[in-house]
Amino acid sequence: MRLVCLAEYGADEFLLALLTSAAAAFALRAINPWLALLPLLPFAVVVWFFRDPERRGPEDVELLVAPADGTVTDIEEVDEPAFIGRRALRIGIFLSPFDVHVNRAPCAGAVRYLDYKVGEFLPAYNPAAAQRNEAVCLGLEAAGGLRLMVKQISGVLARRIVCRVQLGDVLASGQRYGMIKFGSRTELYVPVDAVAVCTVVRGNKVRGGVSPCCKLLARAVNRG
Repeated sequence: MRLVCLAEYGADEFLLALLTSAAAAFALRAINPWLALLPLLPFAVVVWFFRDPERRGPEDVELLVAPADGTVTDIEEVDEPAFIGRRALRIGIFLSPFDVHVNRAPCAGAVRYLDYKVGEFLPAYNPAAAQRNEAVCLGLEAAGGLRLMVKQISGVLARRIVCRVQLGDVLASGQRYGMIKFGSRTELYVPVDAVAVCTVVRGNKVRGGVSPCCKLLARAVNRG
């Protein structure tokens, strides 16, 4: 069990913030001891942003959990030819700078598709960001051969997407696999013909690895 719940993906930023804050506190202490407390504020902001709480979600294989914390901003049917190969339900989640930014697998499955796209850095709440911003797509093959995809999309402040998996890796439901730093958008794509019901609506707040987003049809995960 981790004593401090900080995302491993933020180790460089955490170390830089620690050293910078310590140096600033030492310099300010020479002027006034109380001023040495000022660098604690930016350091606390970095620690808060890279928090990574332990989570345990539902064990029902027919439930897909949210791949990120945030607010559901849009739910619509789209064509997804790259990996799913047919119509898919897309659930868009906006992550503000105050949300946990670690991304998690929506279900257990093997990594079958990875694609990085160079792009712009529009605000993540802008609808055009989904098509124009830098992004990483992760395709999972779940039980019964079901294909689904998670897309990490950068924002105006998020200039680095972390995706720490390789083709062939097997992820558990809710397992951490990366993060998007400093404000972003995450999308979940599920084949329309595999969805029994979407369990979220626009405006819902969700927690990555915990909040159910979709309930799948039993036949979608039990094909033999």
